[in-house]
Amino acid sequence: MTPDRFFSLMVLLTSRDAVTTQELASALGVSLRTITRDLNWLRDAGLPVTAHRGRLGGVTMLPGSGLDLTRLTPVERDHLSLTGLDERQRADLNASAETQRALSKLAAAQSRRVDELLPLTDAVHVDSRPWRRTRPSDTTPASLIGAVRRGRRLRIEYDSPRASCPRDLVVDPYGLFAKAGIWYLVADCAREPRMYRLERITTWEEADQPRRIRESQTLATVAAALIDQWEHNHAIEVSATIDHAQFERAQRIFGLRLVRDDDEESATGHKVTIRFLHLEDVRALLPFGSAITVHGPTEARAHLRDLATDLAHHYAPSPNQHPDLNT
Repeated sequence: MTPDRFFSLMVLLTSRDAVTTQELASALGVSLRTITRDLNWLRDAGLPVTAHRGRLGGVTMLPGSGLDLTRLTPVERDHLSLTGLDERQRADLNASAETQRALSKLAAAQSRRVDELLPLTDAVHVDSRPWRRTRPSDTTPASLIGAVRRGRRLRIEYDSPRASCPRDLVVDPYGLFAKAGIWYLVADCAREPRMYRLERITTWEEADQPRRIRESQTLATVAAALIDQWEHNHAIEVSATIDHAQFERAQRIFGLRLVRDDDEESATGHKVTIRFLHLEDVRALLPFGSAITVHGPTEARAHLRDLATDLAHHYAPSPNQHPDLNT
């Protein structure tokens, strides 16, 4: 259990008479199995957590045995209530100092511990950011969070991979969102929800006008809708065969967009369907080389052939180049 989830779980248990495991799982964004494991951890740590079955039952904690939230400052409670962030992501937001002070106060308030077990913070460390990622711009979560919290419109210059040059945009921000180790600005642009990678925001400034977000929409609801759109909406379905040795790598890269056809498997690889939002996106198959064979549709094969031809021409030796220079 992460320190963030421990804090949020304790707040939920101490602020309600009884709460179901399903309600806890929904509030914390985890599975029922994870909540059950967390509750067992609390019991093993000596906290008086009980569960009662039935329509009026639920998980409860004995009065007076929860967290003493009065020991925390409003700023510490605010920072600690952010769930799901690891230490480096908290550092991105300049929130690690407040978090450490709050956790130290909570740890000092716990009178019972399982002495034979190491603290989870000593045994588990999480870094959710991807490997070898560089940040080409100066737009960081810490630099942007103040403007976002003031509820102002933003003017940003966004270097989209689909555009030939950066675009100037006026956006109405909902907030910052961390997904798979990458920070995004979630905002409406011309009343349409968008997700902008912070590392591609080259410049930004606050506007004088307050943000104009859509009624009844929040950061959580807009982010969830965008993720669902990204994972399920598609304009083209590519049928292909992936070599056995590269199948797991393809699963990691394409995620839910890759669907394996269990009924069709050849000796050379797995038959799959890969969904793409745009035809141009099939260029993501190029790094796999001949390890992926695309069977259809025709326009996908043609586009890959054109891309590969352009790449071959780009690296073809110059006609005036001496043959010895190629060795």
